[in-house]
Amino acid sequence: MNDRYLTVSALTKYIKRKLSHDPHLKEVWLRGEISNFKLHTRGHMYLSIKDDKSRIQAVMFAGNNRKLKFAPENGMNVLIRGEINVYEPMGNYQLYIQDMQPDGIGALYLAFEQLKEKLQREGLFDGSLKKELPSYPEHIGVITSQTGAAVRDILTTIKRRYPIVKVSIIPVLVQGNSAAVSVDKAIRYANEQLDCDVLIVGRGGGSIEDLWSFNEEIVARAIHSSLIPIISAVGHETDTTISDFVADVRAATPTGAAEIAVPSLKELSEQLRLTTQRLTRAVTVKQAEANEQLIRLRKSYAFKYPEQLMKQKEQDLDRVLEQLSKGIHDLQRKKTDRLTHINKRLNQQHPASDVQVSRKQLIKQTKQLAGNFDMQLRIKKDQFHTVLDKLTLLNPLDIMKRGYAIPYRQGGSVLKSVNQTETGDRLTVKVQDGQFHCTVNEIEEDES
Repeated sequence: MNDRYLTVSALTKYIKRKLSHDPHLKEVWLRGEISNFKLHTRGHMYLSIKDDKSRIQAVMFAGNNRKLKFAPENGMNVLIRGEINVYEPMGNYQLYIQDMQPDGIGALYLAFEQLKEKLQREGLFDGSLKKELPSYPEHIGVITSQTGAAVRDILTTIKRRYPIVKVSIIPVLVQGNSAAVSVDKAIRYANEQLDCDVLIVGRGGGSIEDLWSFNEEIVARAIHSSLIPIISAVGHETDTTISDFVADVRAATPTGAAEIAVPSLKELSEQLRLTTQRLTRAVTVKQAEANEQLIRLRKSYAFKYPEQLMKQKEQDLDRVLEQLSKGIHDLQRKKTDRLTHINKRLNQQHPASDVQVSRKQLIKQTKQLAGNFDMQLRIKKDQFHTVLDKLTLLNPLDIMKRGYAIPYRQGGSVLKSVNQTETGDRLTVKVQDGQFHCTVNEIEEDES
């Protein structure tokens, strides 16, 4: 009967296991008001999240809350992403907060996080897919509003740094319901119709609602599908959009995008000037070294007395030819002597002589084997006859030839003692030429 009762710990563990395996409670998105806020000395945040009808205990550990860009306080409306689970010592279910944002951007923030997580799972943010920007572009496409400050900043920066590059402005809507479709069409148009080396896609700063078109999935996929490298330049340095994650390069501002896209012509000119100076100095040094070498050659014996040098070289050639001829003769003689020596050794070790020796050894060993065989045969015959004689002596038939007989009982066993039979037993007696049957009439035991 007592087995039906659980302990409190067992029940709490069971409830915790149930909650832990519920997929709907693994990631909960919650809107509410902070109350009973407490910041622990270890950095953990303990609080309640409530609305006008209910409240739930919550905790946000230091590893998660150090990413917050605001300081939570009582009465603040927030948007929360977390997990529901059980705190076993108290038996309470509570919310473990993973992320928290001030309310007011809640719907947009939720959409941003969901799309970001989806595209990240699909691999659109993979760094290995990022395309490199050209070092010296010839044609740059700028996809932005043609009336905004961003396009003026981009054009001014490009003209100041690298005025020789061609720039094409592809005007688009940068905010509003139609902005995302407009940016998508512009990116596809640039890939299909323009021979751009790099694209700058972006706009100036604004609220999250103003920048939202660059958080749309259609824009993210257009950037990902682009064969032309794309620099994302949306808003200010603190603004982050989905386009920044998908683009090949993120610039903090439109001006920064222009600086990334093109090199500085002044810097290139200065590098060219310095390189030209180093090259000129290197050529001057090489030329001076070559002139000194030419002067040494002109003063050399060969240039002053070429006829004497030629006669000397003729003599040197005759001497070398004589040495070569003598060397060839000596080498030929050495090779001939070595060949003669090798032939002599080969004749001494000719296979025919080995075959003759082996043949004699074979005949000798054959005779020895035959002799050994005959001797062993005689020995085995003698041994055989000896054993045969012994067997003959032990043969019971030969014994019976001398007048002996063997009695058998009715069971077929040999009778060896008078104690094995009784008066009236029938016996079979086997002699040399047959057997006969008899009956025991009297038994006498030998006293000795």
